[in-house]
Amino acid sequence: MRRRHADDGAIAGLEALAFGALIFVGGTLLIVNAWGVVDAKVAVSAAAREATRAFVESPAQATVEQAEVRAREAAHLTMAGHGSGRVALVDVRMQGAFPGRGLVRCAEVTSTVTTSVPSLFIPFVGVLRQGGFEVRASYTEVVDPFRSGLDAGGICAL
Repeated sequence: MRRRHADDGAIAGLEALAFGALIFVGGTLLIVNAWGVVDAKVAVSAAAREATRAFVESPAQATVEQAEVRAREAAHLTMAGHGSGRVALVDVRMQGAFPGRGLVRCAEVTSTVTTSVPSLFIPFVGVLRQGGFEVRASYTEVVDPFRSGLDAGGICAL
């Protein structure tokens, strides 16, 4: 029969448990940060789509500047509706339109919404990215070619 000595490593399980807990916490924080980026991508995609729709569906007598204001408001409301306290930067570009004329049929309208997601500090890894992650989404739509009250100015492929 063999006797146990004090240096047999009887507490090695406790050390492995503590190290495993640290790895678990670090992995959980990494997944939380990745989910934050995915959540932000869903929010900015919806905000870009709604901004474009608000621009395209603005009243016929509205100027381009008024339609851009409507687009920005729609994007900010959509981001707020997704429960995001993030500030969204909205860039609305109207391609194929004529400045000063307002909306024209068949003009392509592209909205780009950008937001940033802060990076988390993960033990043993550090900060994933200095300054956070920039999340961007764009959406393009064509002004209805059969919409009444608008000038025909774009090239429509019907």
